[in-house]
Amino acid sequence: MNALQKAEFEILREFVRICDELQLTYFLVCGTALGAVKYGGFIPWDDDVDVALPRKDYEIFCERAQSFLPEHLFLQNHRTESVYPRIYSKIRNSNTTYIEKTTSNIPMNHGVYIDVFPLDGYPSEAKEIKRFERQKKIRKLQIECALNVDYGFLRNTFFSLERCAGFHKKTAVIIDLLEKEMTKWPTDTSALWCNHGNWQGRLEYAPREQYGDGLMVTFEGLPVRVPARYDEYLTQKYGNWRADLPPEKKVGHHYYDVMDLERSYRDYLSIKI
Repeated sequence: MNALQKAEFEILREFVRICDELQLTYFLVCGTALGAVKYGGFIPWDDDVDVALPRKDYEIFCERAQSFLPEHLFLQNHRTESVYPRIYSKIRNSNTTYIEKTTSNIPMNHGVYIDVFPLDGYPSEAKEIKRFERQKKIRKLQIECALNVDYGFLRNTFFSLERCAGFHKKTAVIIDLLEKEMTKWPTDTSALWCNHGNWQGRLEYAPREQYGDGLMVTFEGLPVRVPARYDEYLTQKYGNWRADLPPEKKVGHHYYDVMDLERSYRDYLSIKI
């Protein structure tokens, strides 16, 4: 593990401990699940950790986890920091700095983190999917105007209009509205489960049996849970996931302005924000 991976792994260890204590179901997902199955830990060139819980367990985690976390770890979402522009949570190490380019303009906690996603049910009828995805797209566009991203002339102009209307100051309200839409299909009864926070269209919803009760593997020596049908899950997301990638694709996908594992993000607020 490199230094960043070690910092993230310590947060993951705390996450797993809390889920075990609260008897919550969780899964390693995305590249973290791939790393666990294929490499027994981090993908060597990866630079993040992704975990997910069914919505009911996710809400319990959000409500109770902070009291279980060490003082330097902060559970970040739109309820704990109203300017936070994501529909999922992060656990941040407040003694470190990881200022991403997309959120460098937002005055919030910018410590090293892991992503914590809710898994929601998903509609199965085409008409319902179309209506829901249209509504979700509108809400996400309202949220994204708060980000520091160059989308090109047309979308930048559109986001400027949204900012003039004050949407960038209403992030928490908009996420609450979007959550009401996303949670209409309970995971207990829905045939499909979906990770909206890591949305990549059809790649992100699948039969709930794909997750099931999970399967225990090890991640850097830590016992963890991945989706029960991990081969099906990873094939859906990555295709032939067992194949080796060409060198040019062995790169991380996060871009930061500042990373400092020894100093708190607070030392950089006056500089970057």
